Amino acid sequence: MDGPTDVTESCARPPKPYVANDYDNFAEAYAAETENNPVNAYYARPAMLALAGDVAGRRVLDAGCGAGPLTAALRDRGAVVTGMDASTGMLALARRRLGEDVALHQADLGEPLPFEDGAFDDVVASLVLHYLEDWGPTLSEIRRVLRPGGRLIASVDHPFVAYTFTDPPPDYFATTSYAFDWTLNGRPYPMRFWRTSLHAMTEAFTTAGFRITTISEPQPDPAARDLFPEAFRDLSTKPCFLFFVVQLPPTATG
Repeated sequence: MDGPTDVTESCARPPKPYVANDYDNFAEAYAAETENNPVNAYYARPAMLALAGDVAGRRVLDAGCGAGPLTAALRDRGAVVTGMDASTGMLALARRRLGEDVALHQADLGEPLPFEDGAFDDVVASLVLHYLEDWGPTLSEIRRVLRPGGRLIASVDHPFVAYTFTDPPPDYFATTSYAFDWTLNGRPYPMRFWRTSLHAMTEAFTTAGFRITTISEPQPDPAARDLFPEAFRDLSTKPCFLFFVVQLPPTATG
């Protein structure tokens, strides 16, 4: 699911002592604020689409699809897309956007996925893995539902950002949680994420049987330069998210 609205919120988030992540409680407001903002519409989603490349005819699972903007973009590029999200409120918005021609499933990435082995050519997971303390079981399930040679395209909070804006800084190599508020329509909503080192991320991918083909720190869409000059400057010069393409071997192994 896509990240918060404001660049300063997404890249410099102060911790707070409570947690929630109840997207059903703010689905409409979140979807409205992230639809055309600089972080999501001109940075995170274009980067994911660029890494996915030509998806025409490919079976793609959008894991953590939210209200479906990335799902719709993949469908418009010719992919056969399935969306899934833990939030029923977000899935209702996705159904409104996508109509009846895209399969949508209520499912949690922290639990077994409701799909057959080898059901997909690609899985996209935009800004969702950082909700998980332990990536291992989720990556194992993603591997199961991918065909041999299939890809996972994922984006997460940049580990540099997650560790820099805490005082005192935590142990970089320890997986630790952090919490803060997202403010939508003037109301605060508590959120919690997990800090993970780059080493832990890459080790989780390789332990699950993936080969890392791309680690990317992309630039924002140039169109944002005139639309959001201050945000464009921040996104162009400061780390925010980290993007991966990882791939299974072409022949299934144990």
